[in-house]
Amino acid sequence: MTAVKVRLAQGTPCWVSLMTSDQEGAMAFYGALLGWEFTPGPTPLGAYVRATLNGAKVAGIGATPARTGHPVEWTTYFAVDSADDVSQRIRECGGTVAVGPLQAEHAGRLAIAADLSGAVFGLWQGEEHIGWEVVGEPGAPAWNELLTSDEPAASAFYGAVLGRSVVESDAAAVARGEDDATLVVGGFPVAGIRRSTDLRDGPPRWRVHFAVADTDLTVRRALQLGGRVLVGPHDTPYGRVARLTDPQGGRFSVVQT
Repeated sequence: MTAVKVRLAQGTPCWVSLMTSDQEGAMAFYGALLGWEFTPGPTPLGAYVRATLNGAKVAGIGATPARTGHPVEWTTYFAVDSADDVSQRIRECGGTVAVGPLQAEHAGRLAIAADLSGAVFGLWQGEEHIGWEVVGEPGAPAWNELLTSDEPAASAFYGAVLGRSVVESDAAAVARGEDDATLVVGGFPVAGIRRSTDLRDGPPRWRVHFAVADTDLTVRRALQLGGRVLVGPHDTPYGRVARLTDPQGGRFSVVQT
């Protein structure tokens, strides 16, 4: 378990947020599955709550307007020193800034963008809210990885936009199931980039992993709560993993480290 008490360095994932067509249903599902409780959050984009684990903030759940067709999806946010400066680099590197930068009350400044392949991600310039307050504990975020058909282009994009190193994995590591490349901040891996042509992954996107104490038990519980299994429990270099959806279709993974 890692407690987070200071603003994370630029380029480090610092928050995950679900936008869903059924906020109350999502709160019931994730609350029962991961042990979350909820507190009100800032509302620049509509109704929004923060999920807490033993009082520590770990994620957000927002409501999409009815009948917009907006996909139910988790979004990974990266810590940045200036959301405005990084947004400008996104445009210069060929990406798209869809929302913001805008102020989320006194919590911080955010933007929502898409990379060259259309994978959506967020920027968070923390002020009163620095991001998640615990990682690696069951119920908290554990890892974020980009699924893309063009790993070299994605690696170049995120390295340039975030001003951080992206390290390519060797062939033996990829064959073992590790990510094709890793975003590195301060000498430590903080996120993965994985080449994927698996139709179950859907279009390019950032995949969120939550830590759990028992992957197999979590999968059974998710099914009881109305979720769905995309890929059943299996062992990986990172731990025992399963890929699931919530009842509204939001995709996420769980990992028993």
